[in-house]
Amino acid sequence: MFIQTESTPNPATLKFLPGQSVMDMGTADFPSAESASASPLAQRLFAVAGTTGVFLGSDFVTVTKTDDMEWDHIKPALLGAIMEHFQSGAPMLTDGQSGAVAQGDYDAADESIVVQIKELLDTRVRPAVAQDGGDITFHGFDRGIVYLHMKGACAGCPSSTLTLKMGIENLLRHYIPEVVEVRPVAA
Repeated sequence: MFIQTESTPNPATLKFLPGQSVMDMGTADFPSAESASASPLAQRLFAVAGTTGVFLGSDFVTVTKTDDMEWDHIKPALLGAIMEHFQSGAPMLTDGQSGAVAQGDYDAADESIVVQIKELLDTRVRPAVAQDGGDITFHGFDRGIVYLHMKGACAGCPSSTLTLKMGIENLLRHYIPEVVEVRPVAA
């Protein structure tokens, strides 16, 4: 098994490409070791010193590290953990868990607007941020403000505010006049 790695816009996050499917549906975000109980792979990765976050995408795994740890020191152990997991045949998620599918909070009267927002996110935004090792999911819509949850490499990325304001906000405002602002929500 050959696992490729790619840097992301977030210097604390590295994208691992195992060359096969990671999640069949949705994504899974584990922002802490305590949240990783549903994923044998995430548990293995958190066992590597310096790991602070794990995100599972369709065909990639992103790992976030502490600032004081160098990639040259942690990367071999992470590659080994990913390889061991795939060779073990263990599932990505246990207990019948499946990837997260964002529903979000919004007023029923805004249903048609929310459908348009989710469509643009799914077709234009999420594929682009997945290439950088992250995901952005719909969290809510209230009085013209779209609330998005940033995951994986996007969470804590220095350029995430720019991505939200200049990229996603401009895109949504262009196609959906009811959108006035985009804001991130904490995990």
